[in-house]
Amino acid sequence: MLQKILAPVIAWMLMVMAAMGPLGVMLLMAIESACIPLPSEVIMPFAGYLAYKGQMTLFGLGAGHPVAQIWIAGVFGALGCNLGSIPAYEVGAWGGRRAVEKYGRYIWLHTGHLDQAHRFFERFGTWAIFIGRLLPVVRTFIALPAGIARMNRTRFHLYTFAGSLPWCLALAWVGYKLGEKWNTLGQYFHKLDAVIGVLIVAGAAWFVYDHFKNRTKG
Repeated sequence: MLQKILAPVIAWMLMVMAAMGPLGVMLLMAIESACIPLPSEVIMPFAGYLAYKGQMTLFGLGAGHPVAQIWIAGVFGALGCNLGSIPAYEVGAWGGRRAVEKYGRYIWLHTGHLDQAHRFFERFGTWAIFIGRLLPVVRTFIALPAGIARMNRTRFHLYTFAGSLPWCLALAWVGYKLGEKWNTLGQYFHKLDAVIGVLIVAGAAWFVYDHFKNRTKG
């Protein structure tokens, strides 16, 4: 059922990349990093497949050089992550605390959560962004809490690019190596997504517990 629902979206993504090349990769990865969960596990392997076909070029750059085309795909994918992170970060930075103070009680959020996020990014901010960009699911939403914590923008974007580049390069390289079978990569990431899902459920359970604990103290 899920595959049937996603099929038109994936078909559109493939059409965009086939038509626009590296710019299409950048656009789709930007959408993914703006907290809209387009699967980078589809975007970047297909970009690698286009490199395999010799179609991942920009104004002729990389033509006839598959390794160069993989790098073009990876760099434009990482740049897309930076572009898409800008609105997500700014929403967190400029609306996060005020929105939580005004509306947070309706979704079990309180300013204590923001203080925890701020301390987390103050202590581990660069590594939190770098590692988060290497994790499925997490990478899509990591910019929002970084904005709420008001992480330094320059460091945020540097580590967003640094963490996104190996992710994009690795997926593009695997897509290149798989060639016509590039889409078989998805089944392995579905298993990893299940593990991430369990961690998210555990985090949600802690969130509910923390909410009622603070409510009792209040």
